[in-house]
Amino acid sequence: MHKITNSGWIEVVTGCMFSGKTEELLRRLRRAEIAGQDVAAFKPSVDDRYGEETVGSHDGRQWDATVVDPDEGVWEVVDELDGEDVVAIDEANFFSTELVDVCEHLADRDRRVVVSGLDQTFRAEPFEPVPELISLAEYVDKYRAICAACGEPATRTQRLIDGQPAHVDDPTVLVGAEESYEARCRNCHILRAD
Repeated sequence: MHKITNSGWIEVVTGCMFSGKTEELLRRLRRAEIAGQDVAAFKPSVDDRYGEETVGSHDGRQWDATVVDPDEGVWEVVDELDGEDVVAIDEANFFSTELVDVCEHLADRDRRVVVSGLDQTFRAEPFEPVPELISLAEYVDKYRAICAACGEPATRTQRLIDGQPAHVDDPTVLVGAEESYEARCRNCHILRAD
């Protein structure tokens, strides 16, 4: 609970792949724990890149997390809580838009809700529900990576298939890391439409 407003709030940490979103989420959780706050972390069941029951960053940092079905089990986030002050949700882009209602519900009940996830698909289109959470959040931080092609600040995620840019009609969700994605700037981001 915020000591000035006596209420909860929503924080969103967003950006492209490899921009440090999950690393920042973990940093905030560590600081909350140091401050004596009880913390609960959640992640979608589709993301098992860094362990089945951990939130993990590309640099190897991890935090124990409760796994929930991103479509059917979103309200399990509320049901699994046991008085925690801080609720963290990683990879929000994999959840249904119902996550917005869950986050609003938690913030309305004096919880600090920290959400991380991609704000854009590999097509550079809004990746719901993150853009809607951004519009409702009290605090928003958008992180940038370094473009793998030119070294400029990157805000987009380039999906690669066999080392080549993905086709615009490829499925939106493909869980992966360095083998499937690169951070790219606006000028170097490519969508194959042929």
